[in-house]
Amino acid sequence: MSAAGCGARTIHRSGRVTVVYVDLGPSSAREREALTWLDGSEQARRRQFARSGPRREFTLCRAALRALLCRELDCGNEELSFGASDHGKPFGLLGGFAAPVSFNVSHSGRHGLIAMAPRGRIGVDVEDRKGRRDMDDDIRLLFAPGEQAGLASAEGSTKAELFYNLWTMKEALVKAAGVGLRIDTTSFEIPPAMSRGATSCLVRLPVAPSVRWRLENLGNRRYAAALAVEELGAADAAEDSEPQVA
Repeated sequence: MSAAGCGARTIHRSGRVTVVYVDLGPSSAREREALTWLDGSEQARRRQFARSGPRREFTLCRAALRALLCRELDCGNEELSFGASDHGKPFGLLGGFAAPVSFNVSHSGRHGLIAMAPRGRIGVDVEDRKGRRDMDDDIRLLFAPGEQAGLASAEGSTKAELFYNLWTMKEALVKAAGVGLRIDTTSFEIPPAMSRGATSCLVRLPVAPSVRWRLENLGNRRYAAALAVEELGAADAAEDSEPQVA
């Protein structure tokens, strides 16, 4: 089965990074086929989901990820496995060694996103756009003072749209940094230009402030989404710009 067979299609390319959308809508045929890609530990994890929705989301996203990695690494599915960092961020293993590829996965409702790059840290986040009854509590707990002020002045659908846009950007940055709860999301602000419609910017985080992150808004009317990519040094950037010989 190919990544397309899992309902996956490329929606964004930016420099060395590719973002793939995975359709997580109900499909017994796709789910049965996707299940054949999962190894024993993944199938055991799948069975732990009590509800069919999360079980389907995990199955389709993991199968699509495996298919994409196998294509990128030119390997068989049986050669591929996964490990996790101290903070829980997964990484690929090829023959027991760390695979030369970075990736990150997010899913919400019917929407899944997979971001991949040959090097550098990346993070991606997606949120289905739906009503939240606890929005005010989340605003107080998750956002910096300037962001709280901007959200307080917004109303109705505009407020919900801004909430999701800001939150996916913060989540993408936290996931890219890969340090889990060491980053307090109230300790940094998304640049105001992103709230005013800019689609990309550069950001520094309180953790490792010497690192610059390129942040991109990938959302649309159906879902909010964001991508965060580590800006590489000049040598790495030059290597990425070299033409690839087939």
